[in-house]
Parts: sequence; C-alpha cells; structure tokens
Amino acid sequence: MADSQGQTVEYQWAYSIMDSSRVSTFLISMLLIVYGSFRSLNMEQEARDRAHSSTNCLLNPSQTVQSENNVQTLDTMHALCLPLGASISLLVMFFFFDSMQMLFAICTAIIATVALAFLLLPMCQYIIRPCSDGNKISFGMCGRFTAAELLSFSLSVFIVCIWVLTGHWLLMDAMGMGLCVAFIAFVRLPSLKVSTLLLTGLLIYDVFWVFFSSYIFSANVMVKVATRPAENPVGLVARKLHIGGVAKEAPKLSLPGKLVFPSIHNSGHFSMLGLGDIVMPGLLLCFVLRYDAYKKSQGLAPSGSKLTYFHCSLLGYFLGLLTATVSSEVFKAAQPALLYLVPFTLLPLLTMAYLKGDLRRMWSEPFKSLSVAKHLQDV
Repeated sequence: MADSQGQTVEYQWAYSIMDSSRVSTFLISMLLIVYGSFRSLNMEQEARDRAHSSTNCLLNPSQTVQSENNVQTLDTMHALCLPLGASISLLVMFFFFDSMQMLFAICTAIIATVALAFLLLPMCQYIIRPCSDGNKISFGMCGRFTAAELLSFSLSVFIVCIWVLTGHWLLMDAMGMGLCVAFIAFVRLPSLKVSTLLLTGLLIYDVFWVFFSSYIFSANVMVKVATRPAENPVGLVARKLHIGGVAKEAPKLSLPGKLVFPSIHNSGHFSMLGLGDIVMPGLLLCFVLRYDAYKKSQGLAPSGSKLTYFHCSLLGYFLGLLTATVSSEVFKAAQPALLYLVPFTLLPLLTMAYLKGDLRRMWSEPFKSLSVAKHLQDV
C-alpha cells in the first residue's frame, strides 16, 4: 500500500501533464502558430500577385509586397536590440507598474482591439460574403474599409469592452490570441541568421529574468509582472465621478500578455503560457513555412519528401513545450519556456538544413533568387 502511494506521488507530474489546462495550452499554442504562419503566407502571396499584375510594380516587386502588407522585416540590429528592449520594458513595468498601470491597460486594450479584429476578419468575410459586393466604404480621413472589416472591428471593440467590464479570462485569452496571430503575420524573419540571433538572445533574456532576477531585485521579475493585475479604467472613472457602486464592482484586469487555461477537474488550478513563448518560435516557423513554399515554387523540393522544415520545427515546438511542462511539474517552479522551445525548434532545423544542403542559402538570403527569377520571367 505504501509503495502504491509512493508511486502515485512520484508520477504525479505525468497526471498533471494530461490535465485539461495543459492539453488546452498545447493545442491552442500550436494552432495559433500554424494559423498565423499560413495567414502570413497567404498575405504574402496575395500581395505578390497584386504587385506582378501592375507594370509599375515590376521594378521592385519584393519592396511592393512588403509595403502593401505593412509588414515589418527584422534585421540583425533588431534581433540584437529586441532582448535589450524587452528587458527595459520589463523593468519599467516592475518598478513603475502602480503609477503607469492605467496607461498599460489602455494601450493594451487599443492594440488588442486591432489585433483581435485582424483575427476575426476571415470569419467575418465568410459570413458577410453572400450579402456584400466587396466594395469599400469611405470614412474620410480614416480611410476606406469593407463591410467585413467594419464588422470584425465592431466585434473586436465589443469583446474588449466586455473584458474591461468583467475581466473574464476567456476574453483575455481571445485578445491574446489576436495579438499572437497578428504579430506572426505582420513580422517577418528574413534569414536563418537573424532567426538564430533573435531566439538565442531571447533565450538568454528569458533565463535571466526567470532564474536570476530574484538575486538582484529580491523578486522573480518575470513572474511578478506576468501575474500582476492592473486597475480597471472603469473603476478609476467611477471614483472620479464618485460613483461608489460601480467602482467597487469593477474588477482588476489581468493584462493579455499570456494565455490562461483553468483546469476542468482541478478547481483553482490553471496553466499559463506567455505570448512571447508562442510568438517568437512562431516567427521561426513562419519563416520556414515561407521557405518551404519558396522551394516548392522553384521546383527544388524532392517529390518524394514529405517531412518539410515546417513539420520538423512544429514537432520540435511540441516536444519543447512538453519538456518545459514536465520541468515545471518536476521542479514545482516557473520555468523559462524559451530555454526548451528554442533548442527544440532551432537545433533540428539547423541539422535538417545542413543535411539537405540548404543551410548556406537559408542562413544568408534565402528568398533573393525568388524575386530575381520572378522578375526575369515577367520581363
């Protein structure tokens, strides 16, 4: 009997991994990466088709694709500075959160509204297609928008407003999902070199702020910032207007910098994953998906090969997330997820690229010949 109880305690982490909150974290994070990557690929293809249909755009189609999509391509300097900028932002939120929490809440709500509208747009396009001709409606200086875009933005504003009033975790997750998909779709990694620099720098950033920040700041900076609720803007306005009832009922807001999934079977238990642990590996997977599409368009992919770079990296992301989850259960402490996600996605990709002979091309300028080839064909 004692041995049975001992085995139950020893393998408790295995039961915890199969908890509904853990399973939800795995599924949703992988779906967001896959969806965001394919959304980015579709946006790039649509912009390229529009660029090549206009004779004025043939002089520099790659530049036109980027400008039409409003995408941001990271370079080496961005990759080196991003971990430093993230560290400064983390310290600002750690030291000045109480005095700036209202600004953080408002800015987050505005950005999340736009991102959530982008996430909901395909669904709104599908719903409104039968009763819309696709023409854009002018709003003066604000620009021109289709009916689907207006519907998705209206739904997004409604969801964010309900979140402000209720602070419900499900609405916060919806906003976080929108942020993940928008970031993956609109930010591009141009090469494996930039990808490696960025992910390595963020791995160091994550490890330092989770494991070593407590020795310097007497607190785990990463965990404290991630779990700190912000003052509700509605409550602040109610106090200014001396509306006591509304001020008391307004809940504090947990900012959508993470995805939270409560357990169905274990009340009070929840699984949490930072958006950066989805977005940053997601940028790498988006890059390799674009490279797989490039090889296919150039006829460079072997016809019998079924394992693509995207499949390899996605499998690595799953194994990295699984390892991070096991570590958190075994050590009973917060773990820097990128410590596991980066090696499990990056190292198999580098190995596979080396074995296939693509490493040199992927490392420097993997898409340069694509633009040149397309330009010569059109001319």
